[in-house]
Amino acid sequence: MTAFSRYAVYYAPRTGAFAEAGAVWLGRNCQTGFSLAQPKLQGSLADLAPLTTKPRKYGFHGTLRAPFRPAKGKDEASVAACLADLAKRLEPARCDGLEVGNPYGFGLALKPVGEEAEILKLAAAVVEHTDCLRAPLRPDEIAQRELSENLNPRQRLYLHRWGYPMVMEELCFQLTLSNRIAPNVQLELETRASLHFDKVLPVPFVIEDLCLFGEEADTGMFRLLHRYPLTG
Repeated sequence: MTAFSRYAVYYAPRTGAFAEAGAVWLGRNCQTGFSLAQPKLQGSLADLAPLTTKPRKYGFHGTLRAPFRPAKGKDEASVAACLADLAKRLEPARCDGLEVGNPYGFGLALKPVGEEAEILKLAAAVVEHTDCLRAPLRPDEIAQRELSENLNPRQRLYLHRWGYPMVMEELCFQLTLSNRIAPNVQLELETRASLHFDKVLPVPFVIEDLCLFGEEADTGMFRLLHRYPLTG
């Protein structure tokens, strides 16, 4: 049986053309764990693999609750039970659609188009109601984030309170498509991604489920474990 060191709550598209396009772009199916052949790019970006190492680890997703170690006495079953119950009380969240861009400087991503209020509200509820599941951050983990990331005062407060700085109104919801990229390759990669996802981007974009992901203890790769439809 696979052991998982951390869990996370993500959006992941249901089976279909959009999910398939995301898995192929990253070179990995996060449900099966199988590697996939990535698109062959032209010109200076002939190889997509080294540009997508970080998002490949996490799978094609949008973060609602960032990865966490389970609290003492919590296991996969208790995490799953909490999410199943929460999904029954929350409604789907939507925005007008998605578009390719680099909105926060974290790398290329699919970012929301239009009003994001419903997505922010849903993610905030997930963070609040799953906080009891996570083990507190260790002092060295807090110090590392504070030193390595340029956190504003509110993000610093959220790091201590919720275990992650980019939550609530600080959330940068996106479906990450690349590592951080140099400015000289961004335009070309953005063009390639736009062509790859052309005709499969959902309109409107709707978060219909809470997806439980687990980090494999031996590989460090995240897998989709359970999907809970939002039926509130």
